[in-house]
Amino acid sequence: MDYQFKDIEQKWQQFWADHQTFKAEDNSTKPKYYVLDMFPYPSGAGLHVGHPLGYIASDIFARYKRLKGFNVLHPMGYDSFGLPAEQYAIQTGQHPAITTETNIATYRRQLDQIGFSFDWSREVRTSSPDYYKWTQWIFMQLFNSWYNKTAEKAEPISRLVHHFEKLGSSGINAVCDEEALNFTAADWKAMSHDEQQAELLKYRLTYLRESTVNWCPALGTVLANDEVKDGFSERGGYPVEQKKMMQWSMRITAYAERLLQGLDTIDWPEPLKEMQRNWIGKSTGASVKFPILGPGGGSEERSESLASGNFIEVFTTRVDTIFGVTFVVLAPEHELVKELTTPGQKDAVEAYIAQTKKKSELDRMADTKTVSGAFTGSYVLNPLNGEKVQIWIADYVLAGYGTGAVMAVPSGDQRDYLFARHFDLPIVPIMDIQKIEIEADPTKEGRYINSDFINGLFYNEAVKAVVAKLEEICAGKAKVNFRMRDAIFGRQRYWGEPVPVFFKDGLPYLIEESELPLVLPEVDKYLPTESGEPPLGRATGWKHPLGEYELSTMPGWAGSSWYWYRYMDAHNDNEFASKKAVEYWKDVDLYIGGSEHATGHLLYSRFWNKFMKDLNLVVEEEPFKKLINQGMIQGRSNFVYRLVDEEGRGTNTFISYRLIKEYKTSPLHVDVNIVENDVLNREKFKKWREEYADADFILEGGKYICGVEVEKMSKSKFNVVNPDDLIARYGADTLRMYEMFLGPLEQSKPWNTNGIEGVFKFLRKFWRLFHNEQWQFTVSDAEPSKAELKSLHKIIRKVEEDIERFSFNTSVSSFMIAVNELTDLKCNNKAVLQDMVILLSSYAPHMCEELWTLLGNEAGTLSYASYPKFNGTYLVEDDFAYPISINGKTKMNLSIPLSLDAADTEAFVLANADVQKYLDGKSPKKVIVVKGRIVNMVV
Repeated sequence: MDYQFKDIEQKWQQFWADHQTFKAEDNSTKPKYYVLDMFPYPSGAGLHVGHPLGYIASDIFARYKRLKGFNVLHPMGYDSFGLPAEQYAIQTGQHPAITTETNIATYRRQLDQIGFSFDWSREVRTSSPDYYKWTQWIFMQLFNSWYNKTAEKAEPISRLVHHFEKLGSSGINAVCDEEALNFTAADWKAMSHDEQQAELLKYRLTYLRESTVNWCPALGTVLANDEVKDGFSERGGYPVEQKKMMQWSMRITAYAERLLQGLDTIDWPEPLKEMQRNWIGKSTGASVKFPILGPGGGSEERSESLASGNFIEVFTTRVDTIFGVTFVVLAPEHELVKELTTPGQKDAVEAYIAQTKKKSELDRMADTKTVSGAFTGSYVLNPLNGEKVQIWIADYVLAGYGTGAVMAVPSGDQRDYLFARHFDLPIVPIMDIQKIEIEADPTKEGRYINSDFINGLFYNEAVKAVVAKLEEICAGKAKVNFRMRDAIFGRQRYWGEPVPVFFKDGLPYLIEESELPLVLPEVDKYLPTESGEPPLGRATGWKHPLGEYELSTMPGWAGSSWYWYRYMDAHNDNEFASKKAVEYWKDVDLYIGGSEHATGHLLYSRFWNKFMKDLNLVVEEEPFKKLINQGMIQGRSNFVYRLVDEEGRGTNTFISYRLIKEYKTSPLHVDVNIVENDVLNREKFKKWREEYADADFILEGGKYICGVEVEKMSKSKFNVVNPDDLIARYGADTLRMYEMFLGPLEQSKPWNTNGIEGVFKFLRKFWRLFHNEQWQFTVSDAEPSKAELKSLHKIIRKVEEDIERFSFNTSVSSFMIAVNELTDLKCNNKAVLQDMVILLSSYAPHMCEELWTLLGNEAGTLSYASYPKFNGTYLVEDDFAYPISINGKTKMNLSIPLSLDAADTEAFVLANADVQKYLDGKSPKKVIVVKGRIVNMVV
């Protein structure tokens, strides 16, 4: 029977489900291998052909590792909390859980029909209470921990309390708020319970603080930086403004150095690691305190201001340039701005702050060309020479980075230079070789000028001298700084994990572990309350016996920051995963997902993993040994060209692509699913939209040819290709192989359905090897020929090498070559074809399962067969086509057995009739034989 892919694929998908073929064991004598995909958010649109690319690659690798004798864990689940379901709930009133369940059903159907070897017995959903119970539990561990810088690890808060009771704050080397107090043991004991809890909050790894956030009024929630594009929400395109709010945060900054160093221990793409290094942003420099000048004050106020804490502190990596400071810049949202703004500057400052609120932090960092700012009217003093320095605000300074203030040195920093030029501020050269007529010169070469006691010094000695002087007068010190800020951990929305906290007398307290999970309550609407509280404020009777619950929910990244551990022990009611399971599976060996998660999910996951390692909850410091970022499959858009009349109005006549130069037209996207090989199906086009029912066409050669452009795949461009349609037409095995055939996994490439036919024909050709002319299954038990074994072992080696280096596209090409060779050899040898089935099974599992059973093997055993062993002797050539030369000129090639020695080779050559024609009756004076290379005759 011909290749009936629909019946075959449905049969084996049902078999795998019924027999749980891919269920992983938790205690196997085989070596473990954990293959993981970044789990998807189940959107309403389902999958398009770009989504399965990484899943197919990971599935091929998982199947291959099983064949190589590994116990493979290859699970799948859903990151099912998300804004889209909540927005739909706001619009329709339908509970997000219902929307999510419907969407998951669509995803599951689509994933199943592509034939993935997922262990579905371990499926997780982040929105399920039995899952987010443990997300809440991990939050509680973070709340009950502090970071000991001496031990370089997190420790229980109880140890910190014990230290305070014995020694006070003396000797504590912790990551904590700058406002943390110094106190004795007696002071601690004299504090009230509330005072103690307020002080501990300054040390906890998750804590409350006032933060500048991306507030989206239309969505009623705070957005992460990566959810904001050009001042608007990525979801819905609503305006976003900067706003100060009391928010939960997590001290990811405590782990900055470990996160940085850990990058050297993992096999991740270098560009992605560099993105994380830049995000963490380690800088070595100094902190400097600039005394704030009071009304009518002078340089004598320096020491008094420093002693009283009346100063602006900055961090700089170029403390050597301090004598070039001509102004200080604060972030518009800096806490001192209001206090420092004089009455005469109040209107200008407030207008500038209002303008800044309309920009996200990412926009502010990215805009390097616009120069803007406002003078506060106040001054600081240079701590080393006492000179008055103006205080400005500008949006290029961020409150959350460093201290939210910078010392501006226009001679050495281009942004400061442009600012000084724009506002006519002084620019003081500080190096004898600086050239600052046109732009700033950040050189460290030459000797210092205009720099007081470091004049004449070189860079290294100047830095030491300045730091020493600052430390001497208590105006600064050497410091390491990180760009990364603590992560905001709260969203003012409904569809997320409730925070397991209640408030009593204004302070947060954890609920009891026995009360987990704290389940999302029902609400009448999914909007903020009339008084501006988050949607959870609408819940009736949702109150802790001792206080009010937290009304914010956790951010989208909470559930994805530990989910790989839940797969290890998905149904454990007593632990997030058992110690035994964690010790067996350890970490993820291969993780595949997009690079867009570099500074979000991938960073937060490393942070949580390191914290859990500190508490001995897990065994590995890093969660993902190897990471591959799959490229994006781009859309291949098609266009029709509408004829435009003399008044510029569109008509209902459409011009074929190669004729548009002769007419005035406007291009329109057309649904790619009614176009084949760039030829428009005109009847389907007329039915596509009512307005085109009476369309006319100007054709070329009787066809309407569409235009083409490569763009992002999206519904608005009508270039989304649904895998369901392709599977119905060609089968899942064809889709799997074609997605790999498109190009290297890591590269982006355009989708082009036109090429899929070739892969489908290849699979039919492979199927044909097992069948005679009447499509009857027929294989031979005869000994394989030498040529058949050569083709087989070439592909055995090639596929193994390609899969190990994730070069799946070249494997597909090699399969095509091998099948062509075997077809030419009329091979139907059972031994050869059975090994071919094993080799191809990772790519085209449905067809290969069917052929495996037709070959007489037990159903379901293919996935755990052994990968064929490569034998290099089958590739050794017995003959060699020697170039035959006469007096150094090649005349012909002659195939000669390599087993012959030099004398026999010479005799073989001289006996050849064609060689004798070239010799023309002459006898060679000398015959030179270089075995396996050349034969040269001298006449």
